[in-house]
Amino acid sequence: MDAAILALRGGSHAEEVLGASEQGAADLAEAQYTVGEGPGVEAFTSGSPVLVPDLNIEQVRWPGFAQAALASGVAAMFAFPLQLGAIRLGTLELIRHSPGGLPSDELRDAVLAADLGAAALLRQARSAEAEGHEFAPEPVRSYQDVNVATGMLAAQLHIGLDDAFTRLRAHAYSRNRSILEVARDVLKRRIVLDELAE
Repeated sequence: MDAAILALRGGSHAEEVLGASEQGAADLAEAQYTVGEGPGVEAFTSGSPVLVPDLNIEQVRWPGFAQAALASGVAAMFAFPLQLGAIRLGTLELIRHSPGGLPSDELRDAVLAADLGAAALLRQARSAEAEGHEFAPEPVRSYQDVNVATGMLAAQLHIGLDDAFTRLRAHAYSRNRSILEVARDVLKRRIVLDELAE
């Protein structure tokens, strides 16, 4: 395996990258967040591992994400939900720069790593709660600016949060930028909100 991502997810808007083994992995997580598709998104939504031994053949399944991933040199991805029972917390994603399946022993190890990651996150959340603190892990890449920009856009355009988020995402995708970059431009008023009105 060449790289790994540990992402905390709560839905299509709520995500933080808790860990990435390299900058390119964090960028790949951001590409999934921007387009709203990819192995990590699908593993979290379905609650099942998503094994992609060759991203070339998944360009129809995830047209926005697969193209970005292939352009960055990623050839295969394997995503595992971080979950305990019905509680789903995020995903563990493994990245390879060459195509090929995941051998059974590595698959078993990856599932075990995801289960241990989920258990560790829940244990930390429960400890924080017992001590009267908010569970607030420090992400390596936060999308808090996207949340703030979404709220700002919703308030100024008198639209719902889902609609505002969709407009940020569409604007980012249409300009081949990340949603985080667009959100920061909104916050710094480098994008006129009228550009996002339709």
